[in-house]
Amino acid sequence: MNRLLLILRWFARILAALAILFMVMFSFDVFGGNAPIGRQLLGFLVHNIPAFVLIVALIIAWKNEITGGVIFILAFVGLGIFFRSFSGNATSIFVILPLLLAGIAFTLSGMLSGRGGNKTPS
Repeated sequence: MNRLLLILRWFARILAALAILFMVMFSFDVFGGNAPIGRQLLGFLVHNIPAFVLIVALIIAWKNEITGGVIFILAFVGLGIFFRSFSGNATSIFVILPLLLAGIAFTLSGMLSGRGGNKTPS
């Protein structure tokens, strides 16, 4: 059981990190135009706001798996609404699906280990 828990924990961490990097990859398109470098850098930062939020969520999930898992699941729902994934833009679900999987894996890992929640000492 301990090995399975370790695999689940690292699966969630790696999947979340890869999903964040995948989202960052799409923000490099701002460097293709003729705009001044300052405007391009500002556009790059604005495009990465969701990635910055997800990095904070990953840090939280690293410390408290259940809370982080819930945040990743909520991020999936929020981005699904933003991208209209649930009402006509079904292909965008593939971009955000790793967030749901990571959220479920973080939550399961926290519940199985007993470390992820707010437990009162007995």
